[in-house]
Amino acid sequence: MARHSHWANIQHKKEAKDKKKGKILSKLVKQIHTAVKEGGSGKPDENPRLRLVLEKCRLANLTKDTVKKSIDKALGGNVGYENQTYEGYAHDGVAIVVECLTDNGQRTGPEIRYIFDRNGGKIGKQGSVTHMFQRKGVFQVEKDQADEEKLMDVALEAGAEDVVDQDTFFEVYSDPNSFLTVGEALEKAGIETQLSELQLIPDNRIEVGLESAQKISKLIDLLEENEDVQNVYTNFDVSAEAAAQLEAEV
Repeated sequence: MARHSHWANIQHKKEAKDKKKGKILSKLVKQIHTAVKEGGSGKPDENPRLRLVLEKCRLANLTKDTVKKSIDKALGGNVGYENQTYEGYAHDGVAIVVECLTDNGQRTGPEIRYIFDRNGGKIGKQGSVTHMFQRKGVFQVEKDQADEEKLMDVALEAGAEDVVDQDTFFEVYSDPNSFLTVGEALEKAGIETQLSELQLIPDNRIEVGLESAQKISKLIDLLEENEDVQNVYTNFDVSAEAAAQLEAEV
């Protein structure tokens, strides 16, 4: 299913920097709010979606006080966020999926379209590219946190589908229905994860040259800077040489 990806390494590096900058904190607050509203409870034991978000908050070092305030606000407030997904193409026919949480869809849609249009992309119709992806549970484990053989034994026994060596870290993939079980097994085995969430994983990746990769990377960066954007998924990859240049630019 999954395979080694140079782009995955670049994203891993970017995510680590974003955590240090606190760029993901406001997005997590929105996710807490939505999980509480849609799950109907502020208690993680009664709300699986909230439990998933709180795991992301833990990994991002979101304080317990911030989490509690966000849950209390969601329970007592009338503000709500709408899930919106935008699909489109970047350079070389690369697919892009943008997942948003917004309190004003009339604002978000034009903003996303503007970013695509001004950066060589094109918005597509609903369903135009999502069929190229599958929803999977993804766990990232730094290589100094676990022996590969032990990680594979624990993960696969718990129901994971695959363990992929991504150079500096391992990625564990699971079916969404096995996500919590695999996560609990890793935690019980003392294997610390740097990322634990549900993602869209492409069925196949398109390798592009450095110039196109730089343009696509810029488009993704601009999309991720939008306050309503939660996740951006793509199906492109690059060579080792191009990856080294892109990593230097991160």
